[in-house]
Amino acid sequence: MPPNTTATTGDKPAKSGRKKGRRARLIVLVLVLAIVGGIAYGAYWSISTVRASFPQTTGSITLQGLSGPVDVKRDGNGIPQIYASSDEDLFMAQGYVQAQDRFYEMDVRRHMTSGRLSEMFGKGQVKNDEFLRTLGWDRIAKQEYDTKLSASTKQYLQAYSKGVNAYLQGKDGKDISLEYAALNFTNDYTPQPWTPVDSISWLKAMAWDLRGNMQDEIDRALMTSRLGPQQIQDLYPEYPYSRNKPIVQEGQYNQLTKTFQQSGSSGTSQSGGTTGVTGTSGTTGGTTGATGTSGGATGTTGSSTSTASGSSLTSQLGGLYNVLDNVPTAVGVNGQGIGSNSWVVSGQYTITGKPLLANDPHLSASLPSVWYQMGLHCRTVSSKCQYDVTGYTFAGMPGVIIGHNADIAWGMTNSGVDVTDLYLEKVTANGYLYDGKVRPFKTREETINVAGGSAKTIVVRQTQDGMPLLSDRDDELVQVGKRATVNTAAPDRGDGYGIALRWTALDPGTSMDAIFALDKAANWSEFRQAAARFDVPSQNLVYADTDNNIGYTLPGKIPTRSSADDGSIPAPGWDSKYRWTGFIKQGELPYEFNPKRGYIVTANQAVVDKSKYPYTLTTDWGYGTRSQRITDLIESKIKDGGKISTDDMRQMQLDNSSEIAKLLVPRLLKINLDDKNVRQAQKLLEGWDYTQDSDSAAAAYFNSVWRNILKLAFGNKLPKELRVQGQCLWVSKIDSTGPVDDDTKVRECGERDADQAQPDGGDRWFEVVRNLMDKPDSDWWKTPKSGTRPAANNMDQLFARAMIDARWELTAKLGKDIDTWSWGRLHRLFLKNQTLGTDGPQVLQYILNRGPWKLSGGEATVNATGWNAAGGYGVVWVPSMRMVVNLADFDKSKWINLTGASGHAFSAHYTDQTSLWAKGELLPWSFSGKAVDSSTSDTLTLKP
Repeated sequence: MPPNTTATTGDKPAKSGRKKGRRARLIVLVLVLAIVGGIAYGAYWSISTVRASFPQTTGSITLQGLSGPVDVKRDGNGIPQIYASSDEDLFMAQGYVQAQDRFYEMDVRRHMTSGRLSEMFGKGQVKNDEFLRTLGWDRIAKQEYDTKLSASTKQYLQAYSKGVNAYLQGKDGKDISLEYAALNFTNDYTPQPWTPVDSISWLKAMAWDLRGNMQDEIDRALMTSRLGPQQIQDLYPEYPYSRNKPIVQEGQYNQLTKTFQQSGSSGTSQSGGTTGVTGTSGTTGGTTGATGTSGGATGTTGSSTSTASGSSLTSQLGGLYNVLDNVPTAVGVNGQGIGSNSWVVSGQYTITGKPLLANDPHLSASLPSVWYQMGLHCRTVSSKCQYDVTGYTFAGMPGVIIGHNADIAWGMTNSGVDVTDLYLEKVTANGYLYDGKVRPFKTREETINVAGGSAKTIVVRQTQDGMPLLSDRDDELVQVGKRATVNTAAPDRGDGYGIALRWTALDPGTSMDAIFALDKAANWSEFRQAAARFDVPSQNLVYADTDNNIGYTLPGKIPTRSSADDGSIPAPGWDSKYRWTGFIKQGELPYEFNPKRGYIVTANQAVVDKSKYPYTLTTDWGYGTRSQRITDLIESKIKDGGKISTDDMRQMQLDNSSEIAKLLVPRLLKINLDDKNVRQAQKLLEGWDYTQDSDSAAAAYFNSVWRNILKLAFGNKLPKELRVQGQCLWVSKIDSTGPVDDDTKVRECGERDADQAQPDGGDRWFEVVRNLMDKPDSDWWKTPKSGTRPAANNMDQLFARAMIDARWELTAKLGKDIDTWSWGRLHRLFLKNQTLGTDGPQVLQYILNRGPWKLSGGEATVNATGWNAAGGYGVVWVPSMRMVVNLADFDKSKWINLTGASGHAFSAHYTDQTSLWAKGELLPWSFSGKAVDSSTSDTLTLKP
């Protein structure tokens, strides 16, 4: 079947807490009525419908299109290992097996990526679809398929699609999943055949959630309504290179660096960008007040645009945030602290004498998990059948994304490099302004079909260089563009300014080629060649092989910018000097191979020291808290000749140490408190080892103190666009020139979802507080009296106030008796089905959702069970899987998934790994034929 413009995946199609009717409530109500409407029908639902969708895992099935028999061997956790005699049979079987377990998830994902959620869930998804059609992920995916991918990759994608469609053949919705049975009550929805483009589009969804600093770019601009440039810079401090080491320390960018240094450059190159933190200039900020902050203007240095307090650019970006926030999350949420860990240790420091490699990507919790474990094995590796690989992939995508084959292992973390830029565009009736001339937009019409409603047609506008005009998709963006404040060098506002997006993933690429090449790479050279084709999303790749080599490489399509623009804030689209100047050559991207130190750690920290590299990769790295902690753990193990075991690697993944607690607790313990109840809570911190175990009362109290420090010092002073939705404050009134300098106060309520609000408490905020502790009288530490709570005029007074507030917050949440307190009671994980399980009566949630689990770990901790300090203590992101690969004996490797292999709500493998995951345990990971046979519980033979 030829590909069409349908596209795949996006792990979280309807995120909990989102606005604008995104959850198809009609479906929920009808389904619940059907379930509880009568005993007889209820029995039919629970037995007939549920069992009808369970996959066959034993015996044999005939699949037309196979050239030979294929064996599917599942272990006690339902994890499949597939054995075939040709590449095409292997990937066809992979498509069939993934569809058995996860087709509903696959189908929702492709509707998300192609902007067709309305076809499944009705009019509540139209806004999402409009935005996704504007981005055009599926259109780019089709271009990739038609023009970029190799012939073999196309063959594998076709074979995979054949397998999925073989599974669908002759099945009604209720035969595929319980969710389809629910959908059929309202719109008679029928799944359509799978296509290769559906698989490719998933990479766009993954790239969207891992797109770099776009959220920081928006947030910095939003802050200008209340904060001045210096204040914003306080909140975005420089990366601490001297304390938290970058990834590449001995790497092969040295020759490039040598040339760079000899040229006398100070941070830019002919095609590079500046290395500033915020790139702002303008009026210096005002004072941080008790209920708000008066600030000044900020803008790009020497540019033809600036953003002033109260300007429409602030409102524009607030509107843009709302649009972005409504896009269903695919694999993650944005925020400081979210990321991933991976590290590799050379055989010279391991018990086995061969490398050990660990990886645990931190992503939004989803049910089922975003990851799917499996093995793909050629019975005999040859030119006809080239693969013998195992690991983690995504339902809907052939191949293995992270894992190992017979020769090498690899892991991934998000690099965070800046691959997106926002541009203000001067829009006219005839097009947009560019270098003094009006250029026409490229336009296309998109028709959105709506279940149970009328279709809607929209017009998508793009600039000549392919940037979609995002402001067309939101009425607020259109209206506020009429009031945008820019300096006199900017074009006349007319009807206002629009906002366009430049993003590397909107160009056709070759990432799908890279996946198959990685899966069969046999050495460092082949691995590097494969990685070079992985253009989006840009990832940190760690490597190890059975010949005792370790390495790191940064692939990706990474833009270069002119000296006028560092990509940190929106740029003027009417001036060509702010357009990208090119892309960094693959040969000039950083990498390391067998560094002398004997290990490599990546945890979203800076890739290279900016003083030693000519290009600006980003101005918004993670701040290296996790990476340095992992480094310290490795160093403590190998000092004095110590060796690291597989279980040592697992224990490192579970490290719960709070680095911010190590900084703050000694200071907190010195503060005198009058209230005996607060002193009682303060004593919990005495002798605490800073470990955030789920049963720790000290961890509960400290994290509450930390949350209240952030709220008092920063959160209450941020603009409403960054604060938690529904949390209201009395603040200084803002007019067109900024905060009004009088006693006028207005009630202003936050607008951001709790898991996306600021301050989120990640390690950027660790660095902010660390720096300000040297300024105990800073205005940031001042906060007014509130009820019986005292005012604060310096750091210690604010810390005391935070300890008081934390004591009574936890009293309300956990009870007055501190002996009953524990971190796990606050820090809980709920797993929700991401469509029909996110809303509705309890009976439906009971059917589809699971939890809670009380978790250890925390924010910017190696065991990164993340929470958003602005929004609460609940778990927002997690180590979505964990693995440790033993290069000396692959059968002694270990792995775990967040949930289980199955997407069927009543399957034994729906969440059978979650409790083990929560305890930090790992499962055996069989690879050799003998080990797989020993662990096999069910065998299914697919016959031609």
